[in-house]
Amino acid sequence: MTRLLIANPWATRVDEERLAKVRAALPSGTELRMTSVRGDATDLAREASGCVEALYVFGGDGTFNEVLNGIAGTTPIGFIPGGGTSVLPRALGLPHDPVAAARRLATGSTRRIGVGRVNGRRFGFACGIGLDAEVVRAVDELGRRSDGRRPNNMTFAWTGLRTLSRYRFQLEPSLEVMGHGRAAFVLISNGPAYSYAGRVPLRPAPRASFEGGLDLVAPIRLRMRELPRFAWYAFGRGDRAKETNLLYAHDADRIEVVCDVPMPLEADGEDLGDVEHVVVEAERDAVTVLV
Repeated sequence: MTRLLIANPWATRVDEERLAKVRAALPSGTELRMTSVRGDATDLAREASGCVEALYVFGGDGTFNEVLNGIAGTTPIGFIPGGGTSVLPRALGLPHDPVAAARRLATGSTRRIGVGRVNGRRFGFACGIGLDAEVVRAVDELGRRSDGRRPNNMTFAWTGLRTLSRYRFQLEPSLEVMGHGRAAFVLISNGPAYSYAGRVPLRPAPRASFEGGLDLVAPIRLRMRELPRFAWYAFGRGDRAKETNLLYAHDADRIEVVCDVPMPLEADGEDLGDVEHVVVEAERDAVTVLV
């Protein structure tokens, strides 16, 4: 076996027809393994590490995260967007169409990138403590659609508004970012996009890159009248260094957070439970990806 394709049949845009077209676009002889339960992709990636010429992954950001937590740094990985958002491959510059992405990866070059680690778990593009992790959890609690897929972007947006409304659109400082100060919630970026609103990237830390360290953006407090300004920042606008109601750090190797009470934590859109103490570290030059 020289190449392996891991596919998650429950991902939003993975179906038999697309899977067949993706396989046809990849190099001949690429073996297929399907995941069936959470954690399968980590185990499959660990088994394939160092034993295959290339590892392709067709799924969503949760599947990509699992692979990052199982793969060795020398095995090239090709991320094929099969989720509703698929932040990681899009942030790497790959087409959003899975077949077009597979064609690119079949003949593409390699690139070394860094990843983050939050309390020891790797993540590819972002992690958050507080508000955004609470939204991720609320969407998960809605369950899957009738076809087994996760809710779409509109559901995430609506759930975000409902979550803020529970706090009457007011968030006070509830955690300490060590060495920086107190904040209401924390967003940490490992790459240029935190998520996507349709085709538009959300870039709260526009200077973040896969070749650098971690970027921190943490509003000190949030009021309804400030929402337009923070929305402006979410789309990569404005000067974070001059914002008095924002903690900001660029290209950090380590970020430590202590919460007043247990708060939700997410990484790459996956709920990691409640935490009181969080250590986020940059793992530079960690993995090889196909682009």
